[in-house]
Amino acid sequence: MPFSPQNRTGTLSGILFVAIFAAAATFIAGLGPVKALGLSPLVIGIVMGIFYANTLHNQTPKEWQSGITFSAKKILRFAIVIYGFRITFQQIAAVGMDGFLVSLVMLTSTLILGSWLGYKIFGMEKDTSILTASGASVCGAAAVLATEPVLKAEEYKTAIAVSMVVLFGTISMFLYPVLYEAFIKDAVGFLHMDPRTFGIYVGGTIHEVAQVVAVPASVPGSPTEMANAAVIVKMTRVIMIAPMLIVLGLYLAWSAKKEGGSRDEKMKLVIPWFAVYFIMVAGFNSLHLLPQNLVDIINEVDTFLLTMAMTALGMGTIFSKFKGLGLAPIYTATGMFLWLLIGGFVVTKVIVGV
Repeated sequence: MPFSPQNRTGTLSGILFVAIFAAAATFIAGLGPVKALGLSPLVIGIVMGIFYANTLHNQTPKEWQSGITFSAKKILRFAIVIYGFRITFQQIAAVGMDGFLVSLVMLTSTLILGSWLGYKIFGMEKDTSILTASGASVCGAAAVLATEPVLKAEEYKTAIAVSMVVLFGTISMFLYPVLYEAFIKDAVGFLHMDPRTFGIYVGGTIHEVAQVVAVPASVPGSPTEMANAAVIVKMTRVIMIAPMLIVLGLYLAWSAKKEGGSRDEKMKLVIPWFAVYFIMVAGFNSLHLLPQNLVDIINEVDTFLLTMAMTALGMGTIFSKFKGLGLAPIYTATGMFLWLLIGGFVVTKVIVGV
């Protein structure tokens, strides 16, 4: 369908609509009582978005939906690229090999566990199981959409997987800060994690990039190293989507051949370029060529763009979508969620060694 002036106007109106919500979330986050609670505009934005999605969603023009989708996808990617201005290669080196190993172990184990649970234990179709597992193991909805061309799956299977990512990723985003404050921050012994280690844990186990960004921002007084470790480790998982899709394509070809079928079609590899650009921006920032006051302004703009993305994500969380899916996707996603939450904690502690 051509991008007519009417479509363009609807898209721009949708983006402006999300921006107004994000501005309101930013204002609310700056109020004294709310600020004292440590609630970031990202968290407030997604709550406002979810409220809208389940109350006033049908009262706004359908043409605006393209702008809301643009905010949840394109603006999110751009905001993550700009997030590189908060990070330098010196900080990446500080996260080190342990952060990479946490990413690798959690991605691989979650993908295998989720596919096995869905297909073998709860009786879901193989494609739906793999799509749901890819979303939990790599980078949420973006990973589901990137995996779809490899599987050549029907749209409803993708919708189921994305729904599970949104549901459990949102639960994680609210749960992790509570767990940190209540059980991890001041704990003694195995339960304790310092801010950097908790950041690695967050980055290695939470679904969406924006949700990873939101967790440290929701911890009152959290140091910068927590947020940086979380995002760097998460971006490591995102970058791993390319080799994951190659391995998955090879597995599917081998499986089809073993079963007597054929997959002669060329595999379409979707590379998350925004992750590559993020690294390039971080590299540029490592050279310290821009004055700090300009970098601070860029970071403030970036926070607003991330708030827009989270608000738009909330606007897509319509509870009625989860009805009629059956319990198999819920059971599978719950199994992966528990593994990411509990198994990820143990894996992080063992690898980081603190």
